Amino acid sequence: MKPINVGLIGVGTVGGGTYAVLERNQEEITRRAGRGIVVSMIADRDLEKARQLAGEGVTVTADANEVVSNPDIDIVVELIGGYTVAKELILKAIDNGKHVITANKALLASHGTEIFAAAQKKGVMVAFEAAVAGGIPIIKALREGLTANRIEWIAGIINGTSNFILSEMRDKGLTFDTALKQAQKLGYAEADPTFDIEGIDAAHKLTIMASIAFGIPMQFEKVYTEGIAKLTREDIRYAEELGYRIKLLGLTRRTPKGIELRVHPTLIPTRRLIANVEGVMNAVVVKGDAVGATLYYGAGAGAEPTGSAVVADLVDVTRMHTADPKHRVPHLAFQPDLLSDTPILPMEEVETSYYLRLRVLDKPGALADIARVLADLGISIEAMVQKEPSEGEEQVDIIMLTHRAVEKNINTAIARIKKLPTMTGKVTRIRMEQLGGK
Repeated sequence: MKPINVGLIGVGTVGGGTYAVLERNQEEITRRAGRGIVVSMIADRDLEKARQLAGEGVTVTADANEVVSNPDIDIVVELIGGYTVAKELILKAIDNGKHVITANKALLASHGTEIFAAAQKKGVMVAFEAAVAGGIPIIKALREGLTANRIEWIAGIINGTSNFILSEMRDKGLTFDTALKQAQKLGYAEADPTFDIEGIDAAHKLTIMASIAFGIPMQFEKVYTEGIAKLTREDIRYAEELGYRIKLLGLTRRTPKGIELRVHPTLIPTRRLIANVEGVMNAVVVKGDAVGATLYYGAGAGAEPTGSAVVADLVDVTRMHTADPKHRVPHLAFQPDLLSDTPILPMEEVETSYYLRLRVLDKPGALADIARVLADLGISIEAMVQKEPSEGEEQVDIIMLTHRAVEKNINTAIARIKKLPTMTGKVTRIRMEQLGGK
């Protein structure tokens, strides 16, 4: 059987890793796929870099349109990222009847619904394992491995840069700014780290996982997103003392009122495996009604880990290349005409537990005033720690952990607490999740 011809667009970190994995494991991959998978065309603006990567007989071009228009190319692998050019190329490839593999989570989270509809119409596949959590096969697990389950929730550490920063802050007592500089120096953070530290990258990935888990359209614009830039080493230390770790968590949960879709710093009990994921590693917990909680852990980025996911998609698409489109796994796991219009829950309606740190004057009645505000709004306290004031200081930190409460009630409570005469600083609020098997 003649090999499948692949056109590779973009030879950056992931493109290079994909090519290396494909070349090194060629024999194994052919045995798995049932036929050869050959990169016969590469497009990149840096022609010299592309030529250095390309093997004998591979056509190299600076114009990606030549790849998506070439009748001999069966599968287009898009690894350039971004929204505009990548979207045009993918839609053009689909229109030309080509299957597409992409690692572009930002594009899929924002325009995935349109792209999948176009692919469905043309009877081609769009595979995107590499778009979420690098080399961890989480998309495959959600689309196929857990298909018997009604997914209840997903919680993931899905941005290695922010996880590295939080690990450094906890292990070495660094400030956020110092830990960020360290991440940039080691190449884990970009010169402009906004997407990572503000939770946007994690929100893109969460959007994709939620769509597959619950059979809903991509709705990136509805994700509540809060980053890690305001976290202090004091809060990380206090959390540790109380038996928790702070992680930037992407969380989506099915509730009777709608689907939660949120990314924010979160206190997780130290006894949970996911709380002990350190450095640039990623981990995702998926809770299904039949299987319970399952954990997926591994490298969330990097040339060969992400390349591994791209090649896995190549094998999948090659196997299904000649299959009737009706017999393929749907892009979002559910049949496209059966996607749900379940609403996304506004953040104010979300119910969870909270860590509150308050800076108050060390005076009688200060704690009672705070407790009264919380009680009036039906917020009960699970645990409380009052720190001893430093010598000569009149201010003290009070840390409270609440039972589950509705976000809008916590917002009201914080607004009222700030107005108390004994308050001397801002109220720090970090959400908490137990992430138990139940």
